Amino acid sequence: MIFTETALSGAYVIDLEPLADERGFFARVWCAREFAARGLESRFVQSSISVNTRRGTLRGMHYQAPPHAEAKLVQCTRGAVFDVIIDLRPDSPTFGQHVALELTAASRRMLYIPAGVAHGFQTLADDTEVCYHMSEFYAPEAARGVRWNDPAFGIRWPIPDPIILDRDRTYPDWRHPEYAAR
Repeated sequence: MIFTETALSGAYVIDLEPLADERGFFARVWCAREFAARGLESRFVQSSISVNTRRGTLRGMHYQAPPHAEAKLVQCTRGAVFDVIIDLRPDSPTFGQHVALELTAASRRMLYIPAGVAHGFQTLADDTEVCYHMSEFYAPEAARGVRWNDPAFGIRWPIPDPIILDRDRTYPDWRHPEYAAR
């Protein structure tokens, strides 16, 4: 696996190193030792998939608050997504910044998201599927989010008028008192 750190501290794009022959290829997609050697979370306790039937579906920007903060390993397994992460860690040198990139089933590229970083995506194709591996169990009482279109982050989503849940549409603005302690 090839690990490339993004502009957000501790977040990595992970590309496969396929071993190809006339049958196709073989590639490692997970190795606890390789993650641990880079100081990344190497224990994942839960995996989920997100199936999205329509292009333009937006999910995010989600995270879990401590003590249930979670690292994630995300991969698009069908279709394509515009994937976004926002650093919400007050002690991080990239606090308040975001990174956006395209993940596609064809590229098989993955994104490692450290705990304390919000995550979301917008589908770029119908019938898109995203696979998540999380370092903590889902804890509904710790589920949080920030608004996907908060001007404080300046995210340029590729498809206007997204298909989005009211909950995600009404997450607090970054200037909300919940974040005043930053």
